[in-house]
Amino acid sequence: MMKEKTDKKESAKKAEKIDKLKELEVKLEEMETKCGELESKVSESEQKVAEATDKYVRMAAEFDNYRRRTAKEKLELVNTAGEDVIKGLLPILDDCERALNMLKGSNADASAIEGTELILNKLFGYLKTKGVEKIEAVGKELDTDYHEAVAQFPVEDPDKKNKIIDVVQQGYLLHEKVIRYSKVVVGI
Repeated sequence: MMKEKTDKKESAKKAEKIDKLKELEVKLEEMETKCGELESKVSESEQKVAEATDKYVRMAAEFDNYRRRTAKEKLELVNTAGEDVIKGLLPILDDCERALNMLKGSNADASAIEGTELILNKLFGYLKTKGVEKIEAVGKELDTDYHEAVAQFPVEDPDKKNKIIDVVQQGYLLHEKVIRYSKVVVGI
């Protein structure tokens, strides 16, 4: 009887242990399921962080490009802001050069020549401070980026063939941008 009681106790303990093991297995399965869900959530979170980082990097690059582009546009605007005014002064500069050439070719007073030279030099000096440069043409080959051929003239010197022999109207650059092409005569 005693043995039966001990066997029953042992059986009850074994059954209790088996029940506990089954409960632990169920809890373990639940924990594994929760762990899988957490891993999935972590993976989703990492993916969202990667997407957010990618968006941030792209937006930062776009902003940097925008900043550079607007800075370049502002610089171009500042450099060419007075282009219309300068273009309006170029015919006056041409007239001063013509007047000086006429005075030098006639019996004009030296003071008139000197005064006209002074006006011409001051005007061109001012334009130089604003970034205006003359386009050099005589003796060079025709470059359609800077010159406009208005006439061709036969020349006997082979060195002058296909080269500019005369400038009809002086061309000018403003900050290395052509604002007026040189009108030239080319030797053929």
